Amino acid sequence: MAALPRRSRGWREVALSARRNSRIRHPNIVSLLGFCVHEGNHYIVYELMEKGSLDTQLHGASHGSALTWHIRMKIALDMARGLEYLHEHCSPPVIHRDLKSSNILLDSDFNAKISDFGLAVTSGNIDKGSMKLSGTLGYVAPEYLLDGKLTEKSDVYAFGVVLLELLMGRKPVEKMSQTQCQSIVTWAMPQLTDRTKLPNIVDPVIRDTMDPKHLYQVAAVAVLCVQPEPSYRPLITDVLHSLVPLVPVELGGTLRVVEPPSPNLKHSPC
Repeated sequence: MAALPRRSRGWREVALSARRNSRIRHPNIVSLLGFCVHEGNHYIVYELMEKGSLDTQLHGASHGSALTWHIRMKIALDMARGLEYLHEHCSPPVIHRDLKSSNILLDSDFNAKISDFGLAVTSGNIDKGSMKLSGTLGYVAPEYLLDGKLTEKSDVYAFGVVLLELLMGRKPVEKMSQTQCQSIVTWAMPQLTDRTKLPNIVDPVIRDTMDPKHLYQVAAVAVLCVQPEPSYRPLITDVLHSLVPLVPVELGGTLRVVEPPSPNLKHSPC
């Protein structure tokens, strides 16, 4: 069990997040256990996620060293399953609106769960004129940033950014100078579609550890997810179906990994 103290956005919004989260039940959504006031402090209590956030695992002290290629693909698949539940199985559909690596929490087996529904909205309750523009720099879809247009495809864009983080081990926005920053999408796009350049931008921790065909497939999915035009982005269900064959069976996918024979294995004479 983990308790989170009140944040700057205010207890009312945190309580709203807690109530909304309490109605959502899925293996890839963090379970809310309760919320309370204790000695003047406000808390929301979620299930304990021992490995912390994906952001900490990728960009913290370990720099992703515990995240193999297959574990990263499993995390992406878990995220897609959680989002599919929000978009396709909740009634009305829920748009998370703040999907990012720090809101993807990992348990002791690296099962990924989506957390923090403080900015989430239902698709039938979107009033562009009154809704405050919210989100996190680097993850916000361009159409939402420019004209406030918000749909499930906005979450798909953010998913694509997290997929790029998993692929490259880079932060969504990196400082180039005191006055300039560059997004991972802007930097990576020209290289994601070039098969000669793509292997060079992969996180060194996982470089050369995956089937090249799988790498190209994941890059193609990421490119589609971060398209500037929302109509060109896939539904999260289509993303999910693209990822399932890339994840080993024992991690929740359909890929059957054939282990190479041991070099010490001796063949018996016929």
